[in-house]
Amino acid sequence: MRNNAKLRYQLAQAQNPNNNNNTAAKPIIDFGPSPITFDISKATEGNEYYRRAIWTGENLQATLMSIKVGGEIGLEIHPSTDQFIRVEKGMGQVQMGKTKDNLTYVQPVFEDSAIFVPAGTWHNVVNMGNEELKVYTIYAPPHHPKGVIHVTKEQADREGD
Repeated sequence: MRNNAKLRYQLAQAQNPNNNNNTAAKPIIDFGPSPITFDISKATEGNEYYRRAIWTGENLQATLMSIKVGGEIGLEIHPSTDQFIRVEKGMGQVQMGKTKDNLTYVQPVFEDSAIFVPAGTWHNVVNMGNEELKVYTIYAPPHHPKGVIHVTKEQADREGD
């Protein structure tokens, strides 16, 4: 119980831009596979990084994402990973299909939208709004390295992730 409270405190301190301990600039660590509870909406809305793995277990991973105005996740496919994406803030468009040249599923997304991406489906999320698109993503099984932090999409692309 005490360990869980400590993890929640670290999370709150790391995402609080007004704290006086200057820990806001420190990245949130990947808390997996430890049990933890926290306000994922606040963590997502406070995230300034393109991608940040926040919890990685053996069979599941959660990441926070911040997509710049006019930006996108980028067309991708995960052959053996199901993905859940929740929009916490902003508006965009999700595109999905069986092939990258035939994205037949196109829908607007906005605050509180839930996106389910089956394994083996090409997909992209584009920020169509005038503010950063804040989402969290759950992968099953994990897709990114534990603790990964990509400050920008360009960094993620350079690292092949």
